[in-house]
Amino acid sequence: MVPKVCFGCNAHLIRGEEYLCTTCRNNLPLTEYSFNEENPVDRIFYGRINIEKASSFLFFTEKGIVQQLIHNLKYRNQEQIGNFLGDWYGFLLRDSNELKGAIDIVIPVPLHPKRMKKRGYNQVSSFAKRLAYHLDTKYRDDLLVKTLNTKTQTKKSRMGRWQNKKSLFALTDIESLKSKNVLLVDDVITTGGTMEICAKTLSQAEGVNIYIASMAVVPKLWN
Repeated sequence: MVPKVCFGCNAHLIRGEEYLCTTCRNNLPLTEYSFNEENPVDRIFYGRINIEKASSFLFFTEKGIVQQLIHNLKYRNQEQIGNFLGDWYGFLLRDSNELKGAIDIVIPVPLHPKRMKKRGYNQVSSFAKRLAYHLDTKYRDDLLVKTLNTKTQTKKSRMGRWQNKKSLFALTDIESLKSKNVLLVDDVITTGGTMEICAKTLSQAEGVNIYIASMAVVPKLWN
C-alpha cells in the first residue's frame, strides 16, 4: 500500500491527518474575510460588476501550500481536495451564520466541454457542491456554460477579455435564475476577469443577485 503524503510538503501523513500534515494545515493562510463586512475581494470588483458581496477562503502565493493543493486538485486528479476545502470553508460559513438563508443556488465557473472531457471533472465542482451542502441550498452546474474553449482569462488584456465576453459564457435557463440569489464559485481569483464575465452573463436574468466566493485569492492585487 502506497503511503499517503501531504499535498503541501510531501511528508508522510500519520493517523488522523488527511490531505495535509498538521504543520501545513496550521500554516494554511486563511484570509478570515467575512461576507458580513467589506474586504479586499469586494474591492477587486468595484466599478466593474454589480455584486452583493465577495469573499475568499485562502491566500494564494506562488510555491506556497495553497498553490500545491490547487495544483494537485486541477492537474493530478485529486478531486477530493475540493471536498476537503469546501467542507472546511462551508463549515466556517455555516458556523458564523454568514450567508445563512441568503443563497438560492450555488454555481461553479464552468469548463468548456472539451476541457472537461480532457480533465474528467471541473476542479471547482466538488468545492462548490460542499458549499451548497453546508449552506443548505441547491447546486447547479447546468445553468451557466462555457461556449468557447479559450486560454485562461487572466493572461489576456482587459480589452481582449471584453471583446470576447458575449460569446465566452451563456445561460441555458434564464427563467430559473430570475430573482434568485446566486453564489458564483471559482478556484483562484487573480484579476477577477473570469468572475466578471460570468457575473455579467448571470446578470442577464432579471432580478438576480450575485455573491462571489473562491478557494483562494492572490493578495498582490491590492498590495
